[in-house]
Amino acid sequence: MRLAFRMPLSVAFLGLGAIGAPMAGHLARSDHQLTIWNRTGGKAQVSVAAAAGARIATSPADAVRLADIVVTCLPQSSDVAELLAADDHAMANALRSGVLLVDCTSGDPETSRRIANDLGARGVGFIDAPVSGGVAGAEAGTLTVMVGGGAAALERARPVLDCFAGKIVHCGEIGAGDALKAVNNALLALHIWSTAEGLVAAMNAGVAPQVALDVINASSGRSNASMNLFPDRVLTGAFPRTFRLALLDKDAGIAAAMARSQKFPSPALQLAADLMRMAHLELGDDVDHVEAVKLVERWSGVELRA
Repeated sequence: MRLAFRMPLSVAFLGLGAIGAPMAGHLARSDHQLTIWNRTGGKAQVSVAAAAGARIATSPADAVRLADIVVTCLPQSSDVAELLAADDHAMANALRSGVLLVDCTSGDPETSRRIANDLGARGVGFIDAPVSGGVAGAEAGTLTVMVGGGAAALERARPVLDCFAGKIVHCGEIGAGDALKAVNNALLALHIWSTAEGLVAAMNAGVAPQVALDVINASSGRSNASMNLFPDRVLTGAFPRTFRLALLDKDAGIAAAMARSQKFPSPALQLAADLMRMAHLELGDDVDHVEAVKLVERWSGVELRA
């Protein structure tokens, strides 16, 4: 059960993509006063139509001027940094001292720490709070939120996070949420790729993909990919655009770079990054992440269809 809000907050939400739009929708239906901004105005209009009550800002600076909490949900950390770039019209100049920026972007720890330091010099708080659960979790309000930052800042943000989260985990200091999200998505990449290779090998040995999945999903090799993504998408040939392969490439690359910087052998993480980069370059910017399977199919000369 979620706690009742002690008082409504003024919230600015920037970034209404496939995940961000339903997150903002939950906020618009809460007691909070919501202002939204998106680089593509049409998406903002759709969000408002679906969840009446939010104000559409004319710019990032306009969105955050009166905010108590600012939520960003953008493709990558560099997009957040660009919004905050120090020029006369930057969002950073419109943030009031004492405001908290909650960055739900699946970002990289180093950039988040740099943003936090820059904002701290202006009296603005920051936590990284990437989310997991996909479009379905965003629509249901059951996302898992991985938070990096101070415990007090998390408690300030909790009334906002509770609107779209089913689970909120304090992972550590600033950057810890980003680090864990990158590792999670690198594992997702490995699960997708290895399941595809395994099903191809089984198929070439005479085992139908559905039969193989029935056994795997009742055994120790199962994963979310084998239990949900492959039955619903790969075997049906339906690939809804819920999370772009380009973003999975980015996240696996963050995990691999993080491991390299720690100077310990991490061949599996490096392989995840390399495979997702190859798939992204081969299949393009707009395909869904599960479509990485198509490259395995292309290499093997078989299709994994029921």
